[in-house]
Amino acid sequence: MRRRLGRLDRTAVRATTAVAVGTALALTLAGCGSGSGGGTKDNGSGGSKGGSTAPTVRLPQLKGQKLQVTAVWTGPERENFVKVLDEFEKRTGATVDFVPSGDDMAGFIGSKIAGGGPPDIAMLQQVGVLGEFAGKGWLKPLGATAKAQLAKNYSKGWQDLGTHKGTPYGVYFKASNKSLVWYNAKAFDNAGTQEPKTWQDFLKTAQTLSESGVEPVSVGGADGWTLTDWFENIYLSQAGPGKYDQLAQHKIKWTDASVKQALTTLGQLFGRKDLLAGGNSGALQTDFPTSVTQTFSGDTPKAAMVSSADFAAASITQTKAKVGTDAKVFPFPAVGAKSPVVTGGDVAVALKDGKAAQALLTFLASTDAAKIWAQAGGFISPNKELDQAAYADGVMRRIAEALIAAGDDFRFDMSDQAPASFGGKPGQGEWKDLQDFLKSPKDIAGTQAQLEKDAAKSFGR
Repeated sequence: MRRRLGRLDRTAVRATTAVAVGTALALTLAGCGSGSGGGTKDNGSGGSKGGSTAPTVRLPQLKGQKLQVTAVWTGPERENFVKVLDEFEKRTGATVDFVPSGDDMAGFIGSKIAGGGPPDIAMLQQVGVLGEFAGKGWLKPLGATAKAQLAKNYSKGWQDLGTHKGTPYGVYFKASNKSLVWYNAKAFDNAGTQEPKTWQDFLKTAQTLSESGVEPVSVGGADGWTLTDWFENIYLSQAGPGKYDQLAQHKIKWTDASVKQALTTLGQLFGRKDLLAGGNSGALQTDFPTSVTQTFSGDTPKAAMVSSADFAAASITQTKAKVGTDAKVFPFPAVGAKSPVVTGGDVAVALKDGKAAQALLTFLASTDAAKIWAQAGGFISPNKELDQAAYADGVMRRIAEALIAAGDDFRFDMSDQAPASFGGKPGQGEWKDLQDFLKSPKDIAGTQAQLEKDAAKSFGR
């Protein structure tokens, strides 16, 4: 079956270069490694309270109506999203029930559709899944009020990502910058090392940290998606945006020489068990939240740094470390000429018709909803009209500012663009293939062959 999704072509047209956002990120994060709070001055616009509290969008009265919303979020992320839903309930009178989907969102929704009881709203993490669902007729187009908020608050690039064959279906409520490395400031100070700017410097820094008595790099290999982020950052920086778009669309094979080069580079880290917290076997048993918290917990942390998106900040708050002081961040090191910038995001879509579902989509597209989670922390929004003073700390504010300043010049997560069977399911496809690579990082040819086999099957060619 040939792939039916047109969104990859839109992505290639929309994201013509990653250089602008990479430069912006490097400049903004340069100020994140110093100061006691990451720089949380109010900038004359309301400080951490985010300026005006007056509602910017009118919502209908929905007393007695019930909505079910599903997302992958757990822990602090779930708690913060529920705060957003609580405000929607307060303003409309509706009752909203949050149901966790687990990591396999596509499988979860598929089973609910088959059973005749899908949720009203789903927060999808993969662009590919949105296209597949729309192609199957499972999604309901955005209504007039939601489209109005989207047009007012979002750049064309983010609007296009929620569109399938010219019809807008989704609202990107939460964005992420996946090209960051968070580090334990005390561990760096004790080792006498600095933030690395290139891949070779990164490996040298890891070696220095190891010699100081701290295991250098925490990898959440139990969650396969973290490994796709490692690969994508290296590949984008090394092979460039053009090749990235081709591989994302499977217009070149995973047996291509550029993939071999990227896996060889990643193997320089994964092939050094002394540089990985717990070695390769330990990394494979570590889930994402633990990979973050173990980097910042206790007087002797289990790792000194972890490559993770901005949403790692939510897990850091579960430790005693303070973002901007104890937990600092630098851009993913440049493997090629420039540091990469890979983005991801969660898009709200309606699986049922109804006034309440459309009202929630409208709310999620507004600055009102984005402000709630921005104030809670561990969140950045692609909503360009959100007052940046709403962000809880200076680090998140600067990351968000860089994202907005980049406009449409970014590359979306490659695995999230793929069919779910290849890029979005635990225990299969790219997630499992890269877990196998983490287990045996010398088997580059075998990894490439398996990736190509799985990709060809999912893409239908």
